[in-house]
Amino acid sequence: MMPAARESLLDAAFTALTRRSWAAVRMVDVAAAAGVSRQTLYNEFGSKDGLARALVRREADGYLAGVERALSLHGDARERLTAAAEWTTNVARGNPLVRAMLTGCWSERLPSPTLSAVPSSSAVPAQRRADGPLPSPGDLVAGVRDRAVAALAAPGAALDTAELSRTCELAVRLAMSCVAAPPGEGGVAELVRGVLHRQPAM
Repeated sequence: MMPAARESLLDAAFTALTRRSWAAVRMVDVAAAAGVSRQTLYNEFGSKDGLARALVRREADGYLAGVERALSLHGDARERLTAAAEWTTNVARGNPLVRAMLTGCWSERLPSPTLSAVPSSSAVPAQRRADGPLPSPGDLVAGVRDRAVAALAAPGAALDTAELSRTCELAVRLAMSCVAAPPGEGGVAELVRGVLHRQPAM
């Protein structure tokens, strides 16, 4: 199957999830919305649980890609980390799956696939990846922190990598706390900037 058709099916599943609980989402409706047969859907994902895993994997990948975009913006390290923190809170506000992955709180409306790998017999490489481990909140903290360190550690800079790593993790954890308990006036940007101004690594 073409990757575009897989994306169409995942889009249809995500749209269905915004309208009803995952338990009420039917495979036949997802297939119809994507314009493919139900058999094609099963061939691609194996089962409804396989579809859920693929959807969670895609949303995690999309979140991390957005973090990388934020970290690649022009500006100093503080502004780039602040942009990554803002992206984290903004995407979590609009995407219930990203919110669940960041907080570890999966509501009854959402699929709740086991985060550990499941046995995969799929011939579809993307599905084999989805059947692998899915990210926990701790995995996402580490993933964002490591991306931030890689983006901000200038070659030949005198900056202590361990100190930079701690500062990046602090910014990520602050953003994740804002997902769970949204801040008031000034939002996450003001909080993160305030903390980063006190950090020697910045």
